[in-house]
Amino acid sequence: MRAEDQFHLGLVVEDFEGTLAELSAAFGYEWCAEIGGPLPVTLPTGNAVLDINCVYSRTLPRLEIIRQVPGTLWEPAAGGGVHHVGYWSDDVAADAAELTRQGFVTEASRTGTGGAPFAFLRGPSGLLVELVDRVARPGLDRYWGHGGGNG
Repeated sequence: MRAEDQFHLGLVVEDFEGTLAELSAAFGYEWCAEIGGPLPVTLPTGNAVLDINCVYSRTLPRLEIIRQVPGTLWEPAAGGGVHHVGYWSDDVAADAAELTRQGFVTEASRTGTGGAPFAFLRGPSGLLVELVDRVARPGLDRYWGHGGGNG
């Protein structure tokens, strides 16, 4: 993994529409259309299907604003800060294994069946990292380029 593979900051929020409006007014962010829905994930407690919905900014640096999912890791960060840092990965399993060797703990993952693999791992300092398989990039590039939605 490399620093230049970092491609977004994720924020989980209680007030989805209010956050989009705030970031647009304060910093000029423009938003793509909201995406998401039921998503099968593997958690430390087992397999689950969670309703995860988000919107990415068309504006750089890229932000991902996520609707909170109470009782999961997708709850707002303490004080409303950054929830996670997203990185492209050429091999999510290998990169997750390397981070695990460095003391990171897997909090959620998804295999490639029906979508791109990803993993959320929390570091010893508390940083939550999302690894997203680079196979998802062409679809996200099209989504970001299309825009639509809010802002």
